Amino acid sequence: MADPAQSYGLRERKKARTRAAIRQHALRLFDEQGYAETTVEEIAEAAEVSPSTFFRYFPTKEDVVLQDDFDPIAIEKFEAQPPGMHPVAALRAAMREALAEASDDELDRWREVTRLTMSVPELRARALDEYVRSVGMVSGLIAKRVGRDPGDFAVRTLAGAVAGIGLSVMMMAMEDPEADLAALMDAGLARLEVLPL
Repeated sequence: MADPAQSYGLRERKKARTRAAIRQHALRLFDEQGYAETTVEEIAEAAEVSPSTFFRYFPTKEDVVLQDDFDPIAIEKFEAQPPGMHPVAALRAAMREALAEASDDELDRWREVTRLTMSVPELRARALDEYVRSVGMVSGLIAKRVGRDPGDFAVRTLAGAVAGIGLSVMMMAMEDPEADLAALMDAGLARLEVLPL
């Protein structure tokens, strides 16, 4: 009889591969044909899945660009930082670790996603939703670390500043494709580390 834990692990790996294949083919087609000109059906066909499978992984075409797998990795690394560490210092450490583990392909894909997000009007509009989501997520992480409510003004303001630095780094990456994203993010967060909570 098959081990249920092993079957679960296999299913999760298969789902991760399918998700990555959909994203990879979508980004390739967007590059070749343009974002607006590429349909979900074309992406699904290239990834050898049905359109309904596409929508199980990504609720909209915009989500194939805007969703990424970086957040869970960064959150895990943030939560692993020493409890007494200032939340911004913990964020910096988590970002450094997560970016150091990213492959060149993953960093290139992040640059491509940034370029698409900033240059396609529909994606730019939806990016505001992602910005709001990021502020909420970072507020929750900071609040848990410092034992305060996520809606606390100081917590929410700090979370907004962190997300704003991410947006600023995205803009710099658009202007300079060779920019060191990890160094820029770290330098931006360092400016917040001195703020009391």
